[in-house]
Amino acid sequence: MGLNATYIVQPNGTSYAAAVDITDVSTYQFANADILGENIPVSVTNVSLAARNGTPVNFNWTTPWNGPSFISFPEGNYTVSYVAPLQDNQVQGSFIDQYNVNVTLPAQYDVRNPLLAGLSPGASITRFADNTTQVTWNETTSFSLRFYDQAREDLLYLFGEFMVILAIVLLIPFFLFQRPQQ
Repeated sequence: MGLNATYIVQPNGTSYAAAVDITDVSTYQFANADILGENIPVSVTNVSLAARNGTPVNFNWTTPWNGPSFISFPEGNYTVSYVAPLQDNQVQGSFIDQYNVNVTLPAQYDVRNPLLAGLSPGASITRFADNTTQVTWNETTSFSLRFYDQAREDLLYLFGEFMVILAIVLLIPFFLFQRPQQ
């Protein structure tokens, strides 16, 4: 059984709230990995640390020059909670251990159109009656999710219709002036 990480995208789509379980560690770094595996700092707010029973735990905040911030605390099992900004409608994370990841999107966002969304392998999508969406990965060390809103989907369909009309306009002369074969 893996650890749990929960991400909830805020209704305005500019940030997410995260709660990440950590085990047998004394530090937690706020960073994402880029394409080459380099740590990219993530600016976070509302950071809290709680023991598994919910008791708040004090921590020390360290921000090295030109590097990701991290918190330090007595070694143990905790849940780190924070709020981080979103960029390009994308939520991503990487872990050393295997995690069960849940990402919840509000009703105005979706991931079901593969032309607009992007999901890392192993994702399972659940759409609820209130139109919220939950995407889960089981026992993964990394995940990535790109979501979209209705305006982007409408724009995609408008572009598709324009391309179909353009193709028809360009093909009509070809079919009209095609000589019959003898």
